[in-house]
Amino acid sequence: MKNKSAHQIAHVLIEALPYIQRFKDKTIVVKYGGNAMIDETLKHSFARDIVLMKLVGLNPIVVHGGGPQIGDLLKRLGKTSEFVDGMRVTDSETMDVVEMVLGGLVNKEIVSLINQHGGKAVGLTGKDGDFIHARKIHMTRAMPEGQESEIIDIGHVGEVQSIDPEVVEMLGKSHFIPVIAPIGVGKDGHSYNINADLVAGKIAEVLKAEKLMLLTNTTGILDKEGNLLTGLSVTDIDALIADGTISGGMIPKTRCATDAIKGGVNSVHIIDGRVEHAVLLELFTDQGVGTLLVRRRSS
Repeated sequence: MKNKSAHQIAHVLIEALPYIQRFKDKTIVVKYGGNAMIDETLKHSFARDIVLMKLVGLNPIVVHGGGPQIGDLLKRLGKTSEFVDGMRVTDSETMDVVEMVLGGLVNKEIVSLINQHGGKAVGLTGKDGDFIHARKIHMTRAMPEGQESEIIDIGHVGEVQSIDPEVVEMLGKSHFIPVIAPIGVGKDGHSYNINADLVAGKIAEVLKAEKLMLLTNTTGILDKEGNLLTGLSVTDIDALIADGTISGGMIPKTRCATDAIKGGVNSVHIIDGRVEHAVLLELFTDQGVGTLLVRRRSS
């Protein structure tokens, strides 16, 4: 049995070798969220994956969310969360909580976990080094014919205007692992809460990353029969949205993925963060554990 186990380990290492060689010195941006941020086993599994990536010569950059944690603290403070089209209405008081949770509690926990497993992580928000420039999102609500659209102010919710990658590039090319909370700063000096998928995608674009990996609570992109789809092109994604195969919350995630590919990222992976060591399995094995998106499908 021991001999068989040793052969299995050797097989796994040999299978990983060409991927390690191919991705050495490449930047991999990982959006961390969902169950992987809540389940204790998965949290440690993710941290070890990131440490191993760095040790074998890759440059991982972690961007994290924290919506459930923000909601929990607001609830404890007696503040009701209100959403418009899936976006949290964020007044000044709520933004203080967002910064406390994302830039403090969640960010520092991820940094601590990575360091606990032998890495050297550094926590950042987009305000550090002024590297995520944000602009306020203005939302409109359609009104009956003949009436002007209603403009809805959802407060300190923003989108990425531009990225200054100097701080992240400096850290990524050293021994450090950047861990980024998706908070940007506007020209007005105010902080803005930005969707973590969008921040990860824009950082991957600006850094011309080899890969963008989006951890989710789903297996990946499924066809109408529930089978996992992979090796999809931008054209494939457009067709799957048009025929309703991709719907609901998966639409913005796949749009983020295709935007990143159009912006110069070589490939995007939408993977199941509920699987232990999902990041390593997708990067270093032939089978993988999610949906791979590429610029164009190989013939």
